[in-house]
Amino acid sequence: MSDDARADADDEDAVVALERLGLSNYEARSFVALQRLGTGTARDIHEETDIPRSQVYGAADELEERGLVSVQQSRPKRYRPVELAEARERLTAEFERDREAAFDHLERVRREPGPSEERQEDVWTITGSDAIDTRMTALAEEADERVVVATDDATYLPDETFEVLRHFHADGGEVVVISRTAAIRESFEAEGMVAVAPPERLVDPENDRGARLVLVDGDALLLSVLADEEVAIWSAHTTFARVFGDLLRQGLLGAADGDAVPHNRGDTA
Repeated sequence: MSDDARADADDEDAVVALERLGLSNYEARSFVALQRLGTGTARDIHEETDIPRSQVYGAADELEERGLVSVQQSRPKRYRPVELAEARERLTAEFERDREAAFDHLERVRREPGPSEERQEDVWTITGSDAIDTRMTALAEEADERVVVATDDATYLPDETFEVLRHFHADGGEVVVISRTAAIRESFEAEGMVAVAPPERLVDPENDRGARLVLVDGDALLLSVLADEEVAIWSAHTTFARVFGDLLRQGLLGAADGDAVPHNRGDTA
């Protein structure tokens, strides 16, 4: 790649980044051009960027309003960019204000009365372990009384979730882990949480495609399986979550209520 081509690519990357911070395409291109020019007229910016000259004036005025350029009231007007440290601070502050305003609005929207209970019977599907990690942690953070986690692979027990469970237990919540893997049980037992191995009658090593299960307060659940990649279903505060969660508790999770086998049976390394 030639130096000119590399410079053009770098300029384009800078323009895209500035657009993400809230500038229009013309504003971003004009601001990048002024970094090269130092100072310049609308005609100079037009020649540097190929922005229509009639559009340069509007872009320059917007940059001035944002405090990103200074204007010399000469004939013709000349534009000078502010120092980059000042531009960085201004754009970052503006971006943060816009972000906070947007998320404050979204929080208000979520607190507004929702649709009827019949329309809230939602079961969601998530694909990919990272997204499932995030949802698992979020469900654990919403727990009031009890969280049950079942997995045989520590890969499916992210550190963020474990920390949430540890603090939840320290605050008086009940945490139960069900696992054939001794190391997982031991990590929970070390924090004073309950850890049990599942009954062997419910374990089928030849058809074991489950990855993890989370039950929260009896009315929220997440259950994932392994296909080409991890896929999970989750539901919260729904009839589905309550009924299906109760069936799971009576089956596999009977281990958490006294149906457990000794820890040295069915352990995996």
